[in-house]
Amino acid sequence: MSNPSHCIIVGGSHAGAQAAASLRQEGFAGAITIISSERTLPYHRPPLSKASLCVGACDQDLFIRPSEFYAKQAIEVRTATRVTAIDAQRRSVQCDNGEQLFYSHLILATGADVRRLILPGAELPAVCYLRDREDVLKIRTFIRPGGHAVIIGGGYIGLETAASLRKQGMYVTVIEAQSRILQRVTAAEVSAFYMRVHREEGVEFLLDASIECLNAEGEQTAVQLADGQRLLADLIVVGIGVLPNVELARQLGLDCPNGIAVDEHARTACENVYAVGDCTYHHNPIYNTSLRLESVQNATDQARVAAQDICGKPTAYKVLPWFWSDQYDLKLQIAGLSNGYDRVVLRGDSLQGRSFSAFYFCGARLLAVDAINRPKEFTFTKRFLAEGRSADPSLLADESIDIQNCFTQEASSCH
Repeated sequence: MSNPSHCIIVGGSHAGAQAAASLRQEGFAGAITIISSERTLPYHRPPLSKASLCVGACDQDLFIRPSEFYAKQAIEVRTATRVTAIDAQRRSVQCDNGEQLFYSHLILATGADVRRLILPGAELPAVCYLRDREDVLKIRTFIRPGGHAVIIGGGYIGLETAASLRKQGMYVTVIEAQSRILQRVTAAEVSAFYMRVHREEGVEFLLDASIECLNAEGEQTAVQLADGQRLLADLIVVGIGVLPNVELARQLGLDCPNGIAVDEHARTACENVYAVGDCTYHHNPIYNTSLRLESVQNATDQARVAAQDICGKPTAYKVLPWFWSDQYDLKLQIAGLSNGYDRVVLRGDSLQGRSFSAFYFCGARLLAVDAINRPKEFTFTKRFLAEGRSADPSLLADESIDIQNCFTQEASSCH
């Protein structure tokens, strides 16, 4: 079936919103429809575990773009609507309201959903997750000064949530199954730093901890640990990772190893079907590895690449990944991917104060940096990594040497 030029974007995420905007910027003249299960316009997600958790926060500040933008650009945003099926032969999508829409191009920006806790009591009212605006609204109803909160999971979401709750006067305990917090994503030195700072702020930690069950106890919820410990909580926030939303992609028979497989132009194996953002599994040529990234940077940059390809301006996706995390007065900025590192070089003192950088090496090659309250070191390292340059470890460790003078002209291979 030949359809008029119409790009349907499934998902009102960062990736979906950017794809629509980029299509117009690149000259796409056809119809654009964003179909979102959310009840509002696309909004920023990083603040959800930070400023948005504060009772009384203004939700209007979350919107990525105002409603006037979509009207001016002739972008239709259908909220509170789910796509339940896709027919690749007819190039159509079926919505949960019974409507069928036809497309010339389809972009899957379906994102990811939280990994659910599977144990007795996991469905009790005080058990919350943190992925969307509705989750934030629920959590706010449990926040009160002097209340007790238990965070399950010592990753970035868990720690950001802990910081936000402490600022509002709640007592917080973080339960982590691993032997240290942030174990999957940072070096031991960075984990120890964040543990120290959170403890200074009044957060308690239980490591190597396993939860047996949750039980209602009056107006509180009891968290029963395998070692016999028992915690009473007014609020429980679960942050144990996410899973990519690939159900629609699987309907199309697409390969989904750890997300929807796409090429360097964000194309799937299905003609005129693209995928962008947290739901995608793609190749990163800088690190010569395939992976799935959960970041605003990846979502927006990949969306731009998909829009360019649809508009006949194919550009291969080759961007250095970068991330950030805000906790208390700490601004963590990460450039690059530290996977496979065999050496960490510290610039600054991680044992005291609240500012230092950790540089990750594999052999002679610099892979990534975690810069805490060091924006200059983040900025220059991000730039030089993108250029394929490495650095001299001994120079990096010497704070008297300007960061720009620590880098070599070319990167070395990892052996």
